This record gives sequence, C-alpha cells and structure tokens, in this order.
Amino acid sequence: MSASASSAVRGGPLGRIGLLLDAIRFEHTVFALPFAYLGMVLAARGLPTWWQFLWITVAMVGARTLAMSMNRLIDWHQDALNPRTANRALPRGLLKPIEMGALAAGSVAVFLFAAAMLNTLALVLAPFAAAYVVLYSYTKRFTWTSHFWLGWADGIAPAGGWIGVAGSLSWEAVLLAFAVATWVAGFDLIYACMDREFDIAHGIHSIAVKWGTAAALRWSKAMHLLTSASLLAVGPWLGLGWPYYIGWALATGLLVYEQRLVSPGDLSKVNVAFFNVNGYIAIIVFSFTFGAVFVR
Repeated sequence: MSASASSAVRGGPLGRIGLLLDAIRFEHTVFALPFAYLGMVLAARGLPTWWQFLWITVAMVGARTLAMSMNRLIDWHQDALNPRTANRALPRGLLKPIEMGALAAGSVAVFLFAAAMLNTLALVLAPFAAAYVVLYSYTKRFTWTSHFWLGWADGIAPAGGWIGVAGSLSWEAVLLAFAVATWVAGFDLIYACMDREFDIAHGIHSIAVKWGTAAALRWSKAMHLLTSASLLAVGPWLGLGWPYYIGWALATGLLVYEQRLVSPGDLSKVNVAFFNVNGYIAIIVFSFTFGAVFVR
C-alpha cells in the first residue's frame, strides 16, 4: 500500500475517501479518459460543447469508479488469498465492504445523472453499460473468455463519448470500441499470466490457465494486431489528416514494445507494460487524433 494510503488510515472522513480512491487506483482514470474523448471529438468533427465535455467526463469517471469499486468488492475474498493482491485495502481490513459498496452506489448515481444530462440515448443505454461493467468481474469464475468481456467493458468508453455528442451510435463508433476492446483484452491476457498458478489452484478461468502462458501471449499479440489494424482503418473511414497516422504509428510501435517486454519465461516487466506503456498509448492516440481532426 502506498504511503498516501497508509497516512489516510490515520485521518478522518477525508482520509477515508483518500483511502478509497487509492484502493481503486482513481489516478489511473486519466488512462481511460482519452478514449472517451476520442469518440467525443470524432463525433463532433472537432470540439464538442463545454456541456458535452463536462458530462462526458463526469460519466466516464463515474463508470470507471463503479467498475473498479465493484471489482474490488466482488474479488476481495480471492484477493486476500493471492500474495500479489493480499496487500489491498479490503483484504487488509483497512476498508470495510460497506464503504466500498457506498462508493459503488454513489458512482452509479453519478454515471446515470451524467448520462441524463447528455441525451436520451445516453440515458437509455447507461443502465446496461453500468450492469455490464459490474458483471464482467464475475466472468473469470466460469469462462476463459473473461479477457474479452473486460475488453468490451473498456470499449464502452469511445462509444459512450460518441453517443454523448451525436445522440446516436454509428459503425465508426463500433470500430473505435472494437479497437479499444482488443487493446485492453490484449494487455489483460499478459497481466493474467502472473496469476496462472494461483488461478489454477482456485478455479479461476483464463487463457493462460486453459492453454498455458505461451498461448496467452500469442493471443495477446493477435489482439494487438487487431487493435493496430482497427485504428488504421479509422483514419480513411473518417477522413482524418496526416497527424492521425503519426499517432497510429507511435501507438503501434508501443504495442510492439509492450509485447517484447514479456515472454513465457520472463514476466518481470508486466507492470511496466500494463501501466506505463498503455498510459502512453491512450494519450498518444487521442492527442494525434485531436490534431488530425483540425488538420482535416
């Protein structure tokens, strides 16, 4: 647990809030926001209104906080048994399940309210999106396809950003969602390799468990190949300018680098691949797409 989290334990209500946010890695929301903004600027063909920007941001923060708090709540008994996750706040007793549940309830309320502030379709689809980002946490208990369920949970971000502006869902937005879904599934396949032995012992399903670490890494490479191809197809379909292709090349290069960081015999750099590289990819794709919209 981080030093900030440890100090939060000694604080009052504000300290408890800080501990909750640390437990769900709230700061990593910055890695997810660019993909919601990607759908937003492409649907707007430029800058959205300030109203749309505000409520898309609030909706994205609410949805991610809901997903992470429920994931921690659903998995806390398993986390307590896993040496890699036993130091989290719930397994250590630093937080109570009711506190994490309250955070989840508040997050879903914020998410639904933000959707209502955007448009009718956003509000209609929001409950289904909320249910999906909660239910994917259960999938690893019964299917090795859990990586893809997680991918589509994150793929909601660009589709949601698009709907927030356009009030409708187009095939271009579906392609964006597919690109993000394969990207996230690809690095989750890598991340799950670290827990293979634990998962085998406790009946958790994954591709690494079913077919081995080497197979999981091959699946990951295939997913990231689809990510690169999907992002490349977005450019001409939406008539984006040349900066987009620079961003695509940089993101593809980072995906290749991420794959080279790990091997069946060496998973020591998984955290570098998971957090650092993927954060750069999200920011690069959005930044260069944003520039491309205006060059066009």
